[in-house]
Amino acid sequence: SSGINAEWPLRPGEKFNKVEWWGCIIKGDEEISTKKVQPENSKLGDLDGETRSMVEKMMYDQRQKAAGLPSSDDQKKEDTMKKFMEQHPEMDFSKCKWG
Repeated sequence: SSGINAEWPLRPGEKFNKVEWWGCIIKGDEEISTKKVQPENSKLGDLDGETRSMVEKMMYDQRQKAAGLPSSDDQKKEDTMKKFMEQHPEMDFSKCKWG
C-alpha cells in the first residue's frame, strides 16, 4: 500500500454505489480480494450533524415500518392534513379518500 488517499468527486446527476467495494480502480489493473476488506463500524457520534440526522430519520422510519406504523414523512403529511381540516370546519372531508 502506497498510503495515497484519493477522493473522486462526482458531478451533479452522477450516481455512485457507496455499498460496493471495487476490486481495482482501472480495468486491467491487478485486482485485490474485496472479501478481505473489513469496513470499520461507525458510531452516530462520529457523523456530522446533517448526516447524523438523516441516518437517525432512516432508522426511525425503518422501525416504524417494521411496526406497521407511518413513516416520519407520512406522519407529517397526516398532521398537516389534520391541521388544515381543523382550520376549515366549513369544508366537508367525509367523501375524501386518503392514501
